[in-house]
Amino acid sequence: MVKVSVDQEKCCAAGHCALAAPEVFDQREEDGAVILLDPNPPLALRDSVAEASFLCPAAAIAVED
Repeated sequence: MVKVSVDQEKCCAAGHCALAAPEVFDQREEDGAVILLDPNPPLALRDSVAEASFLCPAAAIAVED
């Protein structure tokens, strides 16, 4: 299992997370800020979650194994 957290205060609503890992991230309709759908996704999604974290221009996503 992977542990994911987001800092919505840092989020700049770029949307890279939702594109890289749509099973784990979405965006709020009103402002585009990140929504964490699954804070403990399965290991099978680890690579896509890591990519989402890497692509986040605001460094708003933290991933732990």
